[in-house]
Amino acid sequence: MIKSTIKGIGFHVPDHVVTNDDLAKLMTTNDEWITERTGIKERRHRINRNDAQETTAFLGFKASEKALQHAGLTAKDIDYIVFATLSPDYYFPGCGVLLQDILGCDTIGALDVRNQCSGFVYAMSVANAFIKSGTYKNILVVGAEVHSFGLDFSDEGRGVSVIFGDGAGAIVLSATEDENAGDILAMNMHSEGKYADELCTQFPGSKYGWSDRMRKEPENVTNKEVYPIMNGNFVFKHAVTRFPETMMEALNKAGKTVEDLDMFIPHQANLRIAQFVQQKFGLPDEKIHNNIQKYGNTTAASIPIALSEAIELGKIKRGDLVLLSAFGSGFTWGSILFEY
Repeated sequence: MIKSTIKGIGFHVPDHVVTNDDLAKLMTTNDEWITERTGIKERRHRINRNDAQETTAFLGFKASEKALQHAGLTAKDIDYIVFATLSPDYYFPGCGVLLQDILGCDTIGALDVRNQCSGFVYAMSVANAFIKSGTYKNILVVGAEVHSFGLDFSDEGRGVSVIFGDGAGAIVLSATEDENAGDILAMNMHSEGKYADELCTQFPGSKYGWSDRMRKEPENVTNKEVYPIMNGNFVFKHAVTRFPETMMEALNKAGKTVEDLDMFIPHQANLRIAQFVQQKFGLPDEKIHNNIQKYGNTTAASIPIALSEAIELGKIKRGDLVLLSAFGSGFTWGSILFEY
């Protein structure tokens, strides 16, 4: 029986650290306000350099390099790329083909996933299906974001702009028949599109006639229409409901219990959400890994960054049972349960 095992993993974040105090210089806020509401103390933002611009594809490339090295593979060994992001370098094409070119892979397929905070879970699920069907042997799954180029750093946008950061994480998901290797045991994906406007960016899109409006009346286009908007309390209430549902669905499908878990990696949306879930399931601190304090919410990149960091720190060992869960814009949510 073919298994889908994580052969390599890595992450990369920009060097530039942006603290809450730094943001307080741009808008009316402070460290206490941000920490109390989100748990975030700092995040990373890219800096445009003369020699290299830290684009989403470039951050994905740096994370992929580390994942390939960890797996003991080269770009030529990769059969397929699945790239999750909400902040692509171009409106189109997607970042998958850009990563294929930067890495120097052969003319392999490259698929882009646009599921925001749930992007990496969705991408990993797609890769697992390709592996289990025997279609591909080594798939590079990437989550990468550059949020800092598109945030409203004013008082009007502070409820969103203090949350998000830039970064990337990647895994190499490989096919194996080794009975001792890890495997993806269960997964689920869900959506509820009627709440799309509760967390979204309207521009650029065809729904609101942007091309015509920007040409005829650009002075009437508001920041709210151009920058990300979020109904924070509404999103929070749905997240704390959907997280437990998707977690239990994955565990039940695999015949496992919460007590069987060695590590839970939640999407790093808000530390209060993670703490709520931890308390609800009675998870001890050593069985959950949060790093939103350092990196903020990096949407599609948050789970692979946290997973990679937990492995680097020795908090996850080969053979451990790990659960990944996410909830975000769409609304979309889902979980992946696997043996590492």
